[in-house]
Order: sequence, then structure tokens, then C-alpha cells
Amino acid sequence: MNKTIIISEKAPAPIGPYSQAVKVGGLLFLSGQIALIPGTSELKNGNITEETAQVMVNLKAVLQQVGLGFNNVVKTTIFLKEMSFFAEVNAEYGKYFDKDFPARETVAVKTLPKDVNVEISMIAAE
Repeated sequence: MNKTIIISEKAPAPIGPYSQAVKVGGLLFLSGQIALIPGTSELKNGNITEETAQVMVNLKAVLQQVGLGFNNVVKTTIFLKEMSFFAEVNAEYGKYFDKDFPARETVAVKTLPKDVNVEISMIAAE
């Protein structure tokens, strides 16, 4: 197996023992991103829409590191602190895709890293 670790300086550095993304063959597996502002330890979490937008910006930076975009995303997982955030997160998330949306699941979880409200992971294909 030929595995390549992907690191983008334009996305937040990992806060644990994981990589921002791993490329294997024609697939890119992106770790979950939260609303950390790159280069800082600050969260952009004034409201759920703003928080989701920062998550998507972070994911975009990792995708762009290998020349991909949201049109290459085939699968996403959205983790929510409260399912009541679903509509607002869904509305913001949807702005980043033109058509042919990726497969997805959305789950509510008890807590997320740094007590954020949303985390999103992705799988993209070349």
C-alpha cells in the first residue's frame, strides 16, 4: 500500500495523533475538522452557521493541498452536538456543493473535541 500523509498549512494543525488527511490510491481520507482558526488555538464559534463555515473552509484547505475541491468529495460524515442544529448546518454545508451531492450521514453525539457543536469528515476521489 502506498500511503501519503497530507498536511496543509492553511488548515488547523492536528490536536492529537492523527493526520489532516491520508491519500491512498485515488482516494483522500480527510480527518474531521472543527472550527479552529488555522495558525491559532482559537475557535470561530459565534453561532452554528459561522462554526460550520469555518469547518468547511478548513476542509477546503486540505482538499486544495492535493488539487481537489468539493466536487471530488464522495462521502461526508457530520457530527453534531445537538440534532437541533441540523437545519442550519445543512444550509451552510449545502453552499459548498454545486450538484451531485456526496453520500452522507449526520449523527448527534454527546460531546466533540474542544466542546464544539459540529465536526465534519470527508472522503474524496481524484
